[in-house]
Amino acid sequence: MTTALLTDNYELTMAQTYLQNGRWKERAVFDYFFRTLPFEGGYAVFAGLEDLVQNLQTFRFGPEELDYLKNTGYTDDFLAYLEKFEFCGDLYSPPEGEIIFPNAPILRIQGNLIEAQIIETILLNTLNFQTLIATKAARIKEVSDSALVSEFGFRRAPGLGGLAAARAAIIGGCDSTSNLEAGRRFRVPVAGTMAHSFVQTYSDELTAFRQFAKVHGSKTVLLLDTYNTLYSGLPNAISVAKELEKEGKRLAGVRLDSGDLAYLAKAVRTALDRENLNYVKIVASNQLDEYVIRSLYNQGAPIDFFGVGTSLATGLPDAALDGVYKLAETAGRPTMKFSEKLSKSTLPGCKTVWRLYDDDGMFTGDIIDLEGADFPKTMIHPFEPDRFRNVSRFRFEPLLKPVLKEGKLLNPLPDVLDAAAYKKERMEKLPVEHRRFENPHIYKVGISPALKNLRDELRVQYRQSK
Repeated sequence: MTTALLTDNYELTMAQTYLQNGRWKERAVFDYFFRTLPFEGGYAVFAGLEDLVQNLQTFRFGPEELDYLKNTGYTDDFLAYLEKFEFCGDLYSPPEGEIIFPNAPILRIQGNLIEAQIIETILLNTLNFQTLIATKAARIKEVSDSALVSEFGFRRAPGLGGLAAARAAIIGGCDSTSNLEAGRRFRVPVAGTMAHSFVQTYSDELTAFRQFAKVHGSKTVLLLDTYNTLYSGLPNAISVAKELEKEGKRLAGVRLDSGDLAYLAKAVRTALDRENLNYVKIVASNQLDEYVIRSLYNQGAPIDFFGVGTSLATGLPDAALDGVYKLAETAGRPTMKFSEKLSKSTLPGCKTVWRLYDDDGMFTGDIIDLEGADFPKTMIHPFEPDRFRNVSRFRFEPLLKPVLKEGKLLNPLPDVLDAAAYKKERMEKLPVEHRRFENPHIYKVGISPALKNLRDELRVQYRQSK
C-alpha cells in the first residue's frame, strides 16, 4: 500500500502550520534509532530499508486522499501543496542485514521540514516491525545449528503485515517461508507439507499418505500426528517410504506437530534408521521459538528442519521495537529534546556513526559523531561522561551511507537473499558474548568529544533561557 495517508494526523497538522508560516523550505535532519534492544538480547538486525525506499518514492496524495483531507478540514493552500508533493530528500543508512545497537542513529533523513516530517509514521511502521522480526529470526537461527528454519507465521501475523514478517524473517536467517505470495514477491524459497485435514479426508491414514506420495514423489513430507504419531503415523510413513524406494524415489521427510517433540523425534529417528531410512528428515513445528529449539537440542533431539510461526511473525514476547524518529537539526541549527536524564535526551546535529574493529576484525564498538568530522581518538559514554575509551588504534568505517539523494535511488538495493547473506557475514564479526541469550555483554556505543561538547553547549543554552 502506497497511499500517503499512511501517516498520522498530527504530522499533517504540523506540516500545514509550517507551510502557512513560510517555514516549509527549511532544511531538517531527523534520526531514526531505538533505545532498548528487543528480547533482552545483545544486538538487533536492521531490516525494512527496501520497503521504506519504495514507500517514499511512491508517497503521493491523489484525488481521493485530497478529497478526504479537504473534508477533514485542511486548507486549500495546503491541499494544493500536497497535490504536487513527492519526497525529494536524502536518506542515509547501513545496508539491510547490518547488526545494530541502541542509541546510535540507524537511518538519517535530510530534506525540507515538511517532507522530512510527514514520512515519520510510515518510516517507523516499516523499520520497527521488520527489524524486530529479523532480530527474532536471527536468534532462532542462532540456536538451530545446521537445521533449516522456515517462517510459518502468516496465519497468525498482523494482517498483511505477514508479508513484511516473512521478508524480515528471511533477512534474519530463515531459509524459506510457507507463504506463496511472500515467495513470489521476494523471490525466496517456499516450504510446506500437509495439514491434518488432508489425512482426515481419506478413510484411513495409509491411503492418505500413499495418495500424497503418488503426487509429490521425492518431495513428500508426511505429517505423523493426526491419529497417533508412533503407532499409526510412523509405521504408515515407513510403509510409504519403502514403496517409494521401489519406484526409485525417496521420502523427503516426516513432520511432528504436537506432543513431546524431543522424545518423539528420538523415537522416530531410531525407527527410521532401523529401517535404513536414515535419509528421511525430521521436521518439527508447533509453537516453537528460540528457547524451545535450544531446549530440544540440549535434549539431543535429532530434528533437521524447524517451522516457526506465531512467535516469529508477531515478534513475541516483545511485539514492538521502540524505534523513534527525532529532529536533530533545522535550518542549519542543531537541536535536541531536553531531559534532566541524559538517557532521555536526544543527540543534536547532523551525525554519522563509526563502526570499530579490533585486531581480529571483530566489532568492538560504535561511535556517534558529527557528520564531516575526522575520526575521533576517544569515545565517551553517552550518559556517563566520566567514562571514556581510547579508540585511536582501532580500524573503523562509517555505517551511514547515502541511499537516496534528492529522492533518487543512488544504487540498486540488494534483494532479500543478498541482505540475508550480508547479515550472516556481519553476525560472524559479532563476538559471541553479545550473542548469548542470558545477560549478553553490552556492546559499547559512545559519542565523540565534539558531539558531547555540542550537547553540553545546548544544555547550557537551554538552562540559561529558562
